[in-house]
Amino acid sequence: MRAQANMIKNVHGNTVDHLGRAIVAGRYGPGAPIPPEPLLCEELGVSRTVVREAVKSLIAKGLVSSGPKVGTRVLDSDQWNWFDPDVIMWQSHAGLTPEFLRDLQDLRRVVEPAAVRMAAERATPQDLAEIESAYEGMRKAVEEGGDYVKYDLLFHQGLLRACRNRMIVQMSKALGALLRTSFEISTARKDGPRNSLPLHRAVLDAVVAHNPAKAEKAILVLIDGAREDIEQVLSTRKRLPRLNTPAPLIKAA
Repeated sequence: MRAQANMIKNVHGNTVDHLGRAIVAGRYGPGAPIPPEPLLCEELGVSRTVVREAVKSLIAKGLVSSGPKVGTRVLDSDQWNWFDPDVIMWQSHAGLTPEFLRDLQDLRRVVEPAAVRMAAERATPQDLAEIESAYEGMRKAVEEGGDYVKYDLLFHQGLLRACRNRMIVQMSKALGALLRTSFEISTARKDGPRNSLPLHRAVLDAVVAHNPAKAEKAILVLIDGAREDIEQVLSTRKRLPRLNTPAPLIKAA
C-alpha cells in the first residue's frame, strides 16, 4: 500500500513539475490555455484525475486560473507565487532573468539586515555554533579548496534561522536562489572568496557579541558588494549561473 501511495505521489509530482516548467519557460504565454485534459493525458501518459489534481496545484501556486467555458489559462507572472520553492526551481531551470535577480536583490536588502539584527538579539548557542561551523567550512574551502558556495549558503541560512521568525525562515527559500547566484558570481571573481571571508567574520562577530547595529552594518556591506557583482555580470551580458547544476569548486590557494 505504501509503495502504491508513493507511486501515485510521484506521478502527481512529475505532472505538476512538467506543466510548471513549461509555463515558467514560456511554452504557454500569459492568457494562453494549457492543452485540454485528453491531450495532456496522452502526452504525459497519466489519467484525467492526475491532470486535474496537477492543475489544482498550479492554481494554488498562482500559475493558472480555471473556469467554466474559458478552460485553464496561464496567469501573468506578476500573479505567480514567488515564495513557492517549486516556482523558484522552475525559474532556475528556465534561466535566471535580470528582472528576477533584481527583484530578489531588493528583497534581500529589505529582509536580511532586519533578520540579522534579530539574530544578534535572539541567537541561541546552537545557532551560533552552526553559523560558526559554516564559516569554518568557508575558510577551509578558501585555504584548502572545496565547495565554498555550499558553506556560504549555510552561513546565511543559519543567520536567517537564528532570527527566530518563522515567516522570515520561509522567505529564505526564495532568497536561496539569489544567495547561491550571488555566491557563484563572487566565487568566480579573482580572490572573491578570500576577500569576502573577513566581511563574513565581521557579521558573525557582531551577532556573537549581540550587537544588532553592528551586525546590520556588516551584512549591508556584504549585500551591497553582491549587488555590484551581479550588476557587473548583467552589464557584460555574461551567462548567469544555473541552479540545476552543481556549484563550482574553488582550488586551494
